[in-house]
Amino acid sequence: MPNDQANKLVENVKIEQFQNDLIHWFEKEQRILPWRKDKDPYKVWVSEIMLQQTKVDTVIPYFKQFIEKFPTLSDLADAEEQEVLKAWEGLGYYSRARNLQNAVREVVTSYNSKVPSETKQLGSLKGVGPYTKGAILSIAYDIPEPAVDGNVMRVLSRILLIDEDIAKQSVRNLFEQCVSQIISKDNPSAFNQGLMELGAVICTPRTPNCLLCPVQEHCQAYEAGRQDQLPVKSKKKKQKTIPYHVFVIKDSNGNFLIEKRSEKGLLANMWQFPMAPLDEVDLEHSEEWLEQIYGLKVNVNRNSNKIKHVFSHIIWQLDVYDASVVRGELSNSDAVFVSLEKLEEYPFPVPHQKILKHLR
Repeated sequence: MPNDQANKLVENVKIEQFQNDLIHWFEKEQRILPWRKDKDPYKVWVSEIMLQQTKVDTVIPYFKQFIEKFPTLSDLADAEEQEVLKAWEGLGYYSRARNLQNAVREVVTSYNSKVPSETKQLGSLKGVGPYTKGAILSIAYDIPEPAVDGNVMRVLSRILLIDEDIAKQSVRNLFEQCVSQIISKDNPSAFNQGLMELGAVICTPRTPNCLLCPVQEHCQAYEAGRQDQLPVKSKKKKQKTIPYHVFVIKDSNGNFLIEKRSEKGLLANMWQFPMAPLDEVDLEHSEEWLEQIYGLKVNVNRNSNKIKHVFSHIIWQLDVYDASVVRGELSNSDAVFVSLEKLEEYPFPVPHQKILKHLR
């Protein structure tokens, strides 16, 4: 139930007019996006997972290719995980893909291949948090459920003049309670998408285009001249930089050594060229380390290429070295020699895609 604070925040909002202004604008001005062609809950689900922390323009080609490859829930459920990761390659945050496939498998087996329209059932699926749940229920099933993401919090922090830290879970809960009170019961799909769209194209993080805003007359921050000060968000912790040696090892047949990452943690089950943190292996002892880990005697070229890749919470600084096998038998069960052509079939994280591109 909405609390007293939420009640107070929305008490001066002309709710029906706000709904009409927002929905009318959205239905007239919305961007043409591939997941908006119909209200298929599977497509809505895939798009919302892809759009987490990823820009729309980046997602569009991935979404089209993904749906073409896995057009139904059953197609995705039956696919090999490596095939799914390969289709996701380059989007990042690969746990999203694994969670999506696991949840889809549960839908196929437990819900007769129909995405649940019941709140508890949908919310219990792997990787389906409050926002994704609200998006699917409202967009696909027209159920008036809040779908609060960063765009929505930015819009409503300005509309309702909320100056609390949106990084806090308690404040996100407050926004959900506010949306519960102002969401359109007649057209929750257009209402929620309208809030998202408004945040994406007009009520942007910097220099919002208030003169074109369809709900400007409802905006308390605009009236107070504070739209550029909101939302309030505490700064993220500084990213940690981790330096690595990466070894591009080639055998006498022209094949390259790659290995599968752990089943858990960052980039789980992706593939990579052998790599080692600098604080564990110095370059002078790298050949001994490679022989110990892989059972191969190699020569490492001391000239390196440098690659930097920024993740959301860490930065990889890679020194990439060419190496060649002198002798020995591969003894690591997680590693394999693969031809340059076959490398295309394996899912690599972006930093190692850059290495692969250089090899090509």
